[in-house]
Amino acid sequence: MNLADFDFDLPEELIAQQPLPERSGGRLLVLPESVAVCTHQLVTDLPDLLRSGDLLVLNNTRVYPARLAGQKTTGGKVEILVERIISDPTATTASALCLCRASKAPRAGTLIELEGGYRAEVVSRRDTLFEIQFLLDVPLLDFLERYGALPLPPYIKRDVEVQDKERYQTVFATETGAVAAPTAGLHFDNKLLERCKTMGVTTAHITLHVGAGTFLPVRDDDIDNHQMHAEKMHVSAELCEQIKQVKQRGGRVIAVGTTVVRALEAAASDGVLQPFDGDTRLFLKRADQFRVIDGMLTNFHLPKSTLLMLVCAYGGRDRVLEAYRQAVANGYRFFSYGDAMLLFAEKESN
Repeated sequence: MNLADFDFDLPEELIAQQPLPERSGGRLLVLPESVAVCTHQLVTDLPDLLRSGDLLVLNNTRVYPARLAGQKTTGGKVEILVERIISDPTATTASALCLCRASKAPRAGTLIELEGGYRAEVVSRRDTLFEIQFLLDVPLLDFLERYGALPLPPYIKRDVEVQDKERYQTVFATETGAVAAPTAGLHFDNKLLERCKTMGVTTAHITLHVGAGTFLPVRDDDIDNHQMHAEKMHVSAELCEQIKQVKQRGGRVIAVGTTVVRALEAAASDGVLQPFDGDTRLFLKRADQFRVIDGMLTNFHLPKSTLLMLVCAYGGRDRVLEAYRQAVANGYRFFSYGDAMLLFAEKESN
């Protein structure tokens, strides 16, 4: 398929710029497996749309304040986004792969002055990323927590506000390492999780540290030529066993977000779900790549994005794009702080 096959018209005013007052206050578009007609419901209806014995799998990654302002010692401002820490994050001299925005790309050896009187040095360039060594007297994560800013997505056209520190983080975030939130999880508050539990729905966690590459555009018209960015993930042996037991009892595995889908399907890429700890570059674009999930809860994604391609691969391109057209026509809110979609693969008719 070509890139143009995943385009749709999206009015700019539908891109959510602020979170709703309540986490679970969003709308929920439901695309069931047996019919192609969407239903319009609320996120708070989710427990009633699941079954006792189902398993919700959540991504427990935590977003860290990865954006830094700096200045080259030779002059010129630099904005640094710490994409991934590649050395001991507790060390005072730590290395990271970073995105840099400057009037002129920094070369190896460039020194950058940071807040607090600290410095960093550019070591090398790796494609779109720069390896940077931070020269500190505190652990890099502590430095980021003090001087870094939350890296809101580029389509949120405002400065970071106090509320974002809480609301651009899931209530179950425990594993620090992401530069973008697993946004489907943002709809859950403790009350909604408790209602799911009361309905007999269990929860479990994977970790996939979302990278800034999730926002990079697909540049080749032939999507088969697109190279996915790497993201670090962990799927435990305990979760693999839990999923096996859920399926044996007739329950369904519902992935909360495309990051969970990628993690589970990457861990089952050899045909059998098994523990996984490492990087994935899995590009989910065909229906036969889905071996684990029985449904997904996801936000609405950018036109021509790999996330939309993933959703279309699972739910069927025509069905999903028609659902998106209905979402636009009904004024759903899009992207990170937007509304949600509960999606099941189309059941084959006999």
